[in-house]
Amino acid sequence: MHMADALITPAVAGGMYACSGAAMCYSVKKIKGLEEPEKIPVMGVMGAFVFAAQMINFTIPGTGSSGHLCGGVLMSAVLGPEAGFLTMIGVLLVQCLLFADGGLLALGANIWNMAFYGCFIGGLLIWKCTMKRGMSRKKVIAASFVGCILTLQLGAFSVVLETMISGVTQLPPGIFLAAMQPIHLAIGLVEGGITAAVLLFLYEMRPELLWGYNGRTAMEKAGGSGEREQTAYRKKAARLSAWQTVGVLAVSALVIGGLLSQAASAYPDGLEWSIERTTGREEISASGDIYEAAADVQEAAALFPDYGFRESGSAVGTSFSGVIGGITVIGLCVICCYALRFFRKRR
Repeated sequence: MHMADALITPAVAGGMYACSGAAMCYSVKKIKGLEEPEKIPVMGVMGAFVFAAQMINFTIPGTGSSGHLCGGVLMSAVLGPEAGFLTMIGVLLVQCLLFADGGLLALGANIWNMAFYGCFIGGLLIWKCTMKRGMSRKKVIAASFVGCILTLQLGAFSVVLETMISGVTQLPPGIFLAAMQPIHLAIGLVEGGITAAVLLFLYEMRPELLWGYNGRTAMEKAGGSGEREQTAYRKKAARLSAWQTVGVLAVSALVIGGLLSQAASAYPDGLEWSIERTTGREEISASGDIYEAAADVQEAAALFPDYGFRESGSAVGTSFSGVIGGITVIGLCVICCYALRFFRKRR
């Protein structure tokens, strides 16, 4: 759902940058000073995992379209909405600058459409409310599907609204909306399944890594509150250590980005497919000094445009992009956390 610059006017782009910037400042304020330094490596690994997962477009049968994970619900279910949102910004920034995925002018809109809804609606509203009275496998599955479907629908609607306000006449709102919402409903169902699978893995291996998990409540529901029951429950609940679980996610990110990315669908994603259905063309263009300046910045920054080596369609370029992108996201998250001192060390 990465919007290109041609879909949005500079005025609307500026407004979306302001909205996303306000949400970013709020998130920084909320997590700054929290005594959770252990979240820093988890933020990096989760960012790398979502980055790698977004490289794999899955085919939507019978449509000639494809979709990919957005990751906001997954991110916030592990990190919480604020830390998840900041990590998603890192992912989208790396995609925009290093790989020219999504327009630089439209970055504020992409952050809002793909990260804000997933983290604050899917995480703060759906996930938190669902887990309020304790966590279970059924609740994890339900929150994953409801969160992904709802937030993708909101994101798709926002894309239509932003193009309408921008006055993109090639995309009549009614026709564009009729194409965007159904295809992103199908994509949301698939993303819900992927999200549920990852979160169930974490729930089984190391449940306290999930945001909002209450170990005592879970233990009491399992039966007993004495010392012996607590010890037995902890041994049963934690099949892997926290570092082992994070390590599994890190290795998975490398495998997905470096190898499985080769199996990505060649069909256009839901947004590109909707534009083609509406206009009869694969993309639309816009002219102006601001658009040209943004394109020049991206061209200079994008070392691996379209997730490959410049002027080369080799499979090696795709795999290399998946690995280097994941490492860059990890580095960016860790450096920013320490530089801005998001978390304090416990005394």
